[in-house]
Amino acid sequence: MRVAMMTREYPPEVYGGAGVHVTELVAQLRNLCEVDVHCMGAPRPGAIVAQPDPALLGANPALSTLSTDLNMVNAAAHATVVHSHTWYAGLAGHLTALLYGVPHVLTAHSLEPMRPWKAEQLGGGYRVSSWVEKTAVEAADAVIAVSSGMRDDVLHTYPALDPSRVHVVRNGIDTEVWYPVARAGSDSGGAPASGESVLAELGVDLSRPIVAFVGRITRQKGVAHLVAAAHRFDPEIQLVLCAGAPDTPEIAAEVTEAVQQLARARTGVFWVREMLPIVKIREILSAATVFVCPSVYEPLGIVNLEAMACATAVVASDVGGIPEVVADHHTGLLVHYDATDPAFYESRLADAVNSLVAEPERARQYGQAGRARCIAEFSWAHIAEQTLEIYRKVSS
Repeated sequence: MRVAMMTREYPPEVYGGAGVHVTELVAQLRNLCEVDVHCMGAPRPGAIVAQPDPALLGANPALSTLSTDLNMVNAAAHATVVHSHTWYAGLAGHLTALLYGVPHVLTAHSLEPMRPWKAEQLGGGYRVSSWVEKTAVEAADAVIAVSSGMRDDVLHTYPALDPSRVHVVRNGIDTEVWYPVARAGSDSGGAPASGESVLAELGVDLSRPIVAFVGRITRQKGVAHLVAAAHRFDPEIQLVLCAGAPDTPEIAAEVTEAVQQLARARTGVFWVREMLPIVKIREILSAATVFVCPSVYEPLGIVNLEAMACATAVVASDVGGIPEVVADHHTGLLVHYDATDPAFYESRLADAVNSLVAEPERARQYGQAGRARCIAEFSWAHIAEQTLEIYRKVSS
């Protein structure tokens, strides 16, 4: 079996959960079968990189993406199975299946119709991306949903799809990469060496509680809700926002103004805009009393697994697949998201954070339970085996 793995993201250009998923899945699948990675971006070892048509320089990003997809298809002639991830590679997977007569497996990490705010980013290209996704999903030999909640969304959004073709294979976490490290200056081992601590560089006061967020600046991730909720945090709480890669200049300006207002109203607001290496994110997550995931739409949310693997309690929205990861009152607290009443949601979010900060032992217990859950239920090796079984099924 030779798999053509088609993706926009692949190391070192990984900026979201889909990229993490592909990276970890490929590493495990290569122990089980032959895998060719077809990705976008800069040339890199270990992958076949497709470039957009230079004649489309400056065109709507959706058109450039489709031209890149055509180059992916052309390079995948030897595949016996094609596996695509996100709409960016969906058309490539679909056309590869048609052109070479091989089965197409598609992993649904999100759904375009459930992300209408992307019209801000893509303009008319959002209608193109939605058409690509619908075409690829409805024609795929198998669709993998990353959570049971995501499977429900897929079948609701695309009712023409045969439910027997939709499988649940959840995202995972490498607990040997994501693990708790001691705070600098503690008696335990594992803390960053002197002068290498990102918290020290930022000026974070380790004697005060820390609430952390890691994610992109997009409507989906709910950054604005978190910043609004932080006005209600206990005054001792510090907020470390690792938030960058804004979808549009408009949302970047909105979040900038909101964070500046928050910083004028309280102390201990730290905003990291660049993408940090894992070692620094791991330090921030480990030091936090609480990690907050205020997403308004989230098929699963790998970042919650990363926080849990670092033994940190999570406060998260109860949307999408998050409840399948964050066990309410066991590994964290879930807050009901209601788009019709954002102020109430933000108030509840603040209440949940404040309650865990006020009970550090309960937060510690949630963190320990979260790491144990990651180890027991979210192994990438198991996910690769499940994925391979789907390849075999569609190839038989």
